[in-house]
Amino acid sequence: MINATTINKLNEMRLTAMAESYRYQLQESSFEALSFEERFSLMVDTEWARRKNSRLTKLIRRAEFLQSDACIENIEYHADRKLDKAQIARLATCSYIQEKHNIIILGASGAGKTYLSCAFGVTACRHFCTVKYIRLPDLLNELAVARGEGIYKKVMNQYKKVSLLIMDEWLLVPLSVTEARDLLEIVEARHKRGSTIFSSQFTPAGWHGKIGEDTLADAILDRIVHDSYTILIDGEESMRKRKGIMD
Repeated sequence: MINATTINKLNEMRLTAMAESYRYQLQESSFEALSFEERFSLMVDTEWARRKNSRLTKLIRRAEFLQSDACIENIEYHADRKLDKAQIARLATCSYIQEKHNIIILGASGAGKTYLSCAFGVTACRHFCTVKYIRLPDLLNELAVARGEGIYKKVMNQYKKVSLLIMDEWLLVPLSVTEARDLLEIVEARHKRGSTIFSSQFTPAGWHGKIGEDTLADAILDRIVHDSYTILIDGEESMRKRKGIMD
């Protein structure tokens, strides 16, 4: 009766993993050889692990990755891709997030830019950083809708405050002046305050023309290029072709 009451109280306090661990210890006689401190430590460890796993799951879900199963450990280092394994390993420590630096991932369509950016994002979640993945066209559309609905500032703040923002399909098409101004506001707010991953088919030399307005383009590039690590994904074959996935 006392044991059942204790388990119920643990569940009421939302210490569900601890309650389950306690129930398991009551059923297994092997735990009788352990001291109170040892048994209690095991229960606490179980609850701690559950909460950490729950937190990680929430971070990954809220990030809305296009490829939530992407991970650094599964990156394919084919010789023709010319990926610097040591550089990727260093970035996987998430030190660039602590430094408030960015990552620029360049490569042709199908090179694996999205997978790599999502892998960095999932790794950041493992370090319990807040992450948001979004295609740039979707972001600009969301901001346009938010402006019309009178919630522009609220939506903009969500992208300003996240620890790591991943913008895929970066500058795939030319921007309007309004879109360029929206982009400058995000980039300016995040400069030296947060980290951003830019995934693009075009090198920074080609970004200027996509942004259009010279003053805005200069301001945006100035806040990105100088504080960024660059990864170029080469390759004689696209990752889609390697895996037999064709459009």
